[in-house]
Amino acid sequence: MGKLAVLSLAAIALAAFIGERLVALRHSTLSSRELTQNYLPNCHLIEGIEYGAEDITILDDGLAFLSTGLKYPGLPSYSDDPGKIYSLNLLDSDLKIKALNIKGQFDKGSFNPHGISVYTDEKGLPFLLITFLAQVEIFRFVEGENALQHIKTIRHELLHNVNDIVAVGTESFYATNDHYFTNGILKVMEPLLSLSWSDVVYYSPQTVQVVAGGFSSANGINISPDKRHLYVSNILKHKIRVMEIQKNTVLSHVKEVDVGSLCDNIEVDRESGDLWLGCHPNGLKFMLSDPNDPPGSEVIRIENILSEKPRVTQVYADDGSVIIASSVATPYGGKLLIGTVYQKALICDLK
Repeated sequence: MGKLAVLSLAAIALAAFIGERLVALRHSTLSSRELTQNYLPNCHLIEGIEYGAEDITILDDGLAFLSTGLKYPGLPSYSDDPGKIYSLNLLDSDLKIKALNIKGQFDKGSFNPHGISVYTDEKGLPFLLITFLAQVEIFRFVEGENALQHIKTIRHELLHNVNDIVAVGTESFYATNDHYFTNGILKVMEPLLSLSWSDVVYYSPQTVQVVAGGFSSANGINISPDKRHLYVSNILKHKIRVMEIQKNTVLSHVKEVDVGSLCDNIEVDRESGDLWLGCHPNGLKFMLSDPNDPPGSEVIRIENILSEKPRVTQVYADDGSVIIASSVATPYGGKLLIGTVYQKALICDLK
């Protein structure tokens, strides 16, 4: 009887623990949230984007780079073709994308681009730094040829689950690891157990170190126009963490801003400093990716993030009838580009 009682109590305790963890997971994924439509005027799909534009960044002259064809473990992938980087000149009236040719010693057949960032050197040459599972690829953009010249592949034991990146030099960057574990089953357990073990890594040819931790899943990352503050999306906590960059590249905590959504990539308006976030309003729908009940899309803007009362507003909301699983939003010249993880991309007028 004693052993049976102990086993019964253990079973009850285990069931209670699993139940509590599932309730916590439903909360972190906002599984009950439904959207009210909030469209922008004059939106249309970008022709030629069919398999996602997970990350988008725009140069000062209006040339946008789009990272497409992501194959992320556990998420849908509707094409077996390698991923591509496209360019889109926002100053051209026809708004046609162009696939960038990759030059140099690089395995294009396995290309799986995820987060992207651009750094312009002192000669005005743009370098693209692109995350690629557990590595970072560095390319130089050759404008006259509409091509990417492969420069270098970076691998390091601290770069084990690289999600997004922000370049601070041609070979220097901050990057997020969205998981602590690399094993598939253990990675699934992280959100179930609410482990806050993912981090931000600083890399340069001289120094590689973890500079911030305690994230449930560190996702999008970007830097302020004055290069003094770093912004990181703690996606499962529905917060944007603000950190100040110290002289030794280590980050000091400043604040966290609630956004009420699972925000993916972060883009920063180079003039106002406003943050633009591509978000997943319901994480459970995002993970299930049911075509009969598709995940929606949401764009959130944060104004005056360093002030005592930042202004957080919803700019766009869609239940999945237009685009599915928005992951990035970036403004330029009165227009807004919205990319998705694995589906289409949208361009809208902001005015």
